[in-house]
Amino acid sequence: MVGDLHALPKVRDGLSYLYVERCRIEQEEHAIALFDAAGQVDVPCANLAVLLLGPGTNVTHAAMRTLAEHGCAVVWVGEGGVRCYAVGLGKTRSARNLLRQARRWASPVERLAVVRRLYQMRFEEELGPELTLRQIRGMEGIRVRAAYAGASRETGVAWTGRSYDRGRWGGADPVNRALSAANSCLYGVCQAAIVAMGYSPGLGFIHTGKLLSFVYDMADLYKTEVTIPVAFRIAAAGEQQVETRVRRACREAFHATRLLGRIAVDIERALGEEEPSEAAEVTAGVDEDGALPGGLWDPDGTVAGGVSYSGEVEREGGRA
Repeated sequence: MVGDLHALPKVRDGLSYLYVERCRIEQEEHAIALFDAAGQVDVPCANLAVLLLGPGTNVTHAAMRTLAEHGCAVVWVGEGGVRCYAVGLGKTRSARNLLRQARRWASPVERLAVVRRLYQMRFEEELGPELTLRQIRGMEGIRVRAAYAGASRETGVAWTGRSYDRGRWGGADPVNRALSAANSCLYGVCQAAIVAMGYSPGLGFIHTGKLLSFVYDMADLYKTEVTIPVAFRIAAAGEQQVETRVRRACREAFHATRLLGRIAVDIERALGEEEPSEAAEVTAGVDEDGALPGGLWDPDGTVAGGVSYSGEVEREGGRA
């Protein structure tokens, strides 16, 4: 494991997320405070993984600085947290894990290995090497379809398939709205963990072409266990305020299943563990201060940055 805590913060020990809307956010000593018509609510942000800012929120510069200093990712989202518009920095200042992810993504052999591991993590039985990706995708489709059918039987909620129109949100049935809201919460937590650990949300392995492709890769590990049962249970309890109730239920489920800790472990498992490389050791010291320069790439290995190499010209027999 990496010894530099700035490179791999303990996101697993943090709180999952807080969704706020129609309020003002200000700095309050070493934390933040939320202000609305009902009054003031103080929020300790040291262990908060992600703050979701919904419509009608105003945040001060001082509050954003405090959130950044405590490594809390800030995500600007749509009504009910359903759409993600922008995201701030996470906890780490190192590119070590991003480079590790990119190496696996860029290698067809290594990418296939990650894809198979991600699928394997969804099944209890072993997926044999003789299975093709097309066959595995078919098995995955059957697994998810069975999860929907099972949740429908257990809750009594009718299920005719996954269907919703972003342009006509209110036109979807309660269970589809609950699923969309629940999955958006899940995406936010997965993105917070990915960014906090220094990975890229966009470099997906199974999913591709979207800025949240890796988020979708990781979130799919937990849908049949967490968001599908929660969404059907909330829909069965009534049609009023489905989105609000499912967000609260998701927060409880994420805490009960220790989801943040599992995401951190599962990312490492999917990508495959490795010891820190010599290149990582060169840049380890600068991770503690984001203002310091990183390393410089060289065919023979990373060299230190922020150093004048003017003497190299004479040593190599060249001229300035």
